[in-house]
Parts: sequence; C-alpha cells; structure tokens
Amino acid sequence: MFTIAQIKAAHSKVKSGADFPGYVQDLVTLGVISYETYVTDGHSVYSGSENNQISSQPIYNQLFIAEKCDAIQFISDLKAHQQGQTNYAEFCNNCAKSGILKWAVSTEKMSCTYFNLAGDEVLTELIPLHIK
Repeated sequence: MFTIAQIKAAHSKVKSGADFPGYVQDLVTLGVISYETYVTDGHSVYSGSENNQISSQPIYNQLFIAEKCDAIQFISDLKAHQQGQTNYAEFCNNCAKSGILKWAVSTEKMSCTYFNLAGDEVLTELIPLHIK
C-alpha cells in the first residue's frame, strides 16, 4: 500500500500542469488506481487495490466554490495551467472561481474528470502518456 509520504514525494516534482502526466505515471507505479482532489481545501482521497484508501490533509485555507459553473473560463484556465503559465495555487483559485468542486483521476483509464458544485461532469480529458 502506498503512503501519503510517497505521494507527496511524487507531487514535489510537479511545478506546473505541464508536469501532470509524469505525476500520474508515478502514482501508477505506486499502485494508485484513482484519486479525487477537492478544490475547497486541496485534500485528496487516493484509492488502491482491494478498496484501500488514504486521505491527505488540507493544503490551503478553504476556498469558496462559485455556485454557477463557467465552463468556458475553466477550460481557458486549465489550458493555461497545462502550458505551465500558472502554478498549482493559482489553478485551484481559478477552479473555485469557475465553480469546479473537484477533479477525479483514473489511472486505469488515464483520464481526469472535473466536476461542478452540483456534481455534474464539466470536462473529461485523457492524460497523455509520459515518456521518461
């Protein structure tokens, strides 16, 4: 079973959204099958085989999630983050302003799905393979 310390070590390599595919590959190596990250405070719930789950602690003060989802602004902010134009804190703040509650990553499907406050799917993207 993986640990929060191992996940933090993998995440420490991430400087921008451009590094995300490599991070997901590191999680696969650790045995993470899926995880959900909550924009409200940055905590994540990681799942492995045999229904093993661990949760991280909140990493920043609580953010207010906008009730109305602005998918167009969110997608624009996501693209900027993926191109390395924003850091993680800026991305999370932008998500909150655009009404994104959380994202869910499946390492089996190599996908990341973003959800609004109502729990509706806003966007699903395939995660590109990261060649080391």
